[in-house]
Amino acid sequence: MDLIKKLEEYRLNKRITQAHLAEILCVSFCTVNRWLNGKTKPHKMQEYHIKKLLEKGSNASVNGGVSSRSSQ
Repeated sequence: MDLIKKLEEYRLNKRITQAHLAEILCVSFCTVNRWLNGKTKPHKMQEYHIKKLLEKGSNASVNGGVSSRSSQ
């Protein structure tokens, strides 16, 4: 299955908005929207973060995200 289709399936299963998914992946809403509508494709680093998120699957925290940024 295509990575973007998996991402959309993940989003729908988790019942999160495109905006929230964008926040988790540290990209803009417009970026996620373009991916899901087939207008653009993620760059290599973005693909890496998407794969990491999908690998975690049900164990991934919707609030935790995949970013390595620490909260201050």
